Amino acid sequence: MHPSSAGAPAPTDPWQAFGTRLRHWRRRAGLTQTRLGTAIGYDHTAISKLEHGTRRASPRLADRLDQLLAAGGELLAACRAAEEGAPGQPPPAARPFQPPLPGGPAAGPALPLGRPPARLPDYGVLCPLHGPAGCTVPPAAEIAALHREFCGDPATTRPPDAATVHALTALLAAHLRAAEEHPGQVSAAPVEHTLRALVRRLAAAPERAGRRPLARLAAEYAHAAGGLRLQHGRSATAMACFDRALGWSVQAGDPITQVAALGDMSTLARLEGDAASALGYAREITRAAPDRHWTGALSQVYQARAYALAGEVRATVRHLSRARLHLDHLDGRDEADAPWLSATSMHLRVESAAAAALRDAAAVTGDPRLALRALDAAHTALRLLGPQQLPATRLLFTLRIADCLLCADEPQAALALLGPALETTPGELPALVGHELRGLRERLLTRPGHRPDLLAAAHHLTDLTG
Repeated sequence: MHPSSAGAPAPTDPWQAFGTRLRHWRRRAGLTQTRLGTAIGYDHTAISKLEHGTRRASPRLADRLDQLLAAGGELLAACRAAEEGAPGQPPPAARPFQPPLPGGPAAGPALPLGRPPARLPDYGVLCPLHGPAGCTVPPAAEIAALHREFCGDPATTRPPDAATVHALTALLAAHLRAAEEHPGQVSAAPVEHTLRALVRRLAAAPERAGRRPLARLAAEYAHAAGGLRLQHGRSATAMACFDRALGWSVQAGDPITQVAALGDMSTLARLEGDAASALGYAREITRAAPDRHWTGALSQVYQARAYALAGEVRATVRHLSRARLHLDHLDGRDEADAPWLSATSMHLRVESAAAAALRDAAAVTGDPRLALRALDAAHTALRLLGPQQLPATRLLFTLRIADCLLCADEPQAALALLGPALETTPGELPALVGHELRGLRERLLTRPGHRPDLLAAAHHLTDLTG
C-alpha cells in the first residue's frame, strides 16, 4: 500500500492516483505547493490541480518532479499509467476536497453563537451570490431551521437555495463576531460541522453555476475554521484549513479569501520561525488581484515581517515604504472589492504590521532607533483602532508598545504599561497574543543587569503563557 493512502480508499481515477502520489512525495520533501511550484517554474495553483487530478502532467514534467522530490521513478511511472488508463479523455472534473478535513465527523453543535446580521456583507463575510452589493438575510428563526435542514441529512447532495446560502453566510458572520468578542473561547467545531455539509454538496454540484457559490462559501468556512484553530494554538490543523480555503477560493475566483488565507499561512510560517516560507506566501498575495493596491499593500507588509524575522533590516524598511505607497493610491476599485477595506482600516493594518516588523528588526539587531520607529507605528495603530473596539487586538497592540519600549531601552516605561494591560488578560490567550507575550518575556529575561522587577514581570508572563 502506498504510504499516503493508508486507511483511505485508493483513488479510482488514474490522474487522481498520480496526484495522490505527488502530494505524498511533496510533503515527504517538506515542500509547500508554492515552493515546489517555484522550483519547477509553475504557479502553486498548477501544483494544486496536479494533486487533485484536474490537470495532467506530461512525462517530462513527471520526470522533473521525480528527480526534484527523489521519488525513485514512482511519479513518472504513475504518469505513464495514467496516460494508458485514460487515453484521449479530458481531465476529470475537479474534486473539491482531499480527505480528511480537520476535526471529527461527528455532528457538532448548531450555529450560531451570537445574533445573525440582518444584511450581508457583515463582519468581513460576503454573500457568495451577491458579493459586495449585499443582500437581506432571512429572520433569525428561519436561519436556524435552514441550517438544521442543510446539515441534517448526510445523504442529501442537492445544491442549497438562495435563502439557505444567505442563512449559512449570516451564521458564519455571527460566529466570527462571537469569536472576536470572546477570544480563545469559541470552538471551531460548529464551523467545521457545517463545512462538512458544504463539502458534500460541493462534490455533487454541477459545473460552473452550481459549484462557484458553494466553493466560495466553503472557502470562507474553511478560512474561519483555520482562524479559530489558530486562536487555540492548533497550528497544524489551522494550516490545513487555510490550505483548503485557498484551493476553494481559487475555484470560486474569490481574491478576498485567497489573500486572507495566504496572509494567515505567512503568519503561521513566521510564528514557526520559517522566514523563507513566510516570504513565499507573502509574495503570492499579489497574484490574487495583481492590479489592486489593497493586495499590494498587504503583500508588502507580510514580506516586511518575513524579512524582519530574518534580520534583513534594509529589505524590511523598503517593503514597509512600498506598503505605505500603495496606501496613497487606494481608489474606488479597491473599495469595490470589499466595502470594509476603507482607507482607515488598511492604514491600521499597515501600521500594525510596521510596528511588529520594526520591533522584530530592533530585537534582532539591538538598534534602539528601529524600536523608536516601531513605537511610533504602534501608537498610530492603537489610535486608529478606536476606543472600546476589538479588545483582543487592543491588548495585542498595547503589549507591542511595551515591547517596543523595552527594545528602545526604556524598561521602566515598558513595565508601567505592561502591568495594567496584564490585569485584563483573559484566561485563555489567543495564539497571537500568546506569541507576543513569549517574545516580550524572552527580552525581559535577557536584559542586562538582571533587575528584580524585570525578572518578576518575566515570571508573571511565564505563568500566563505556560
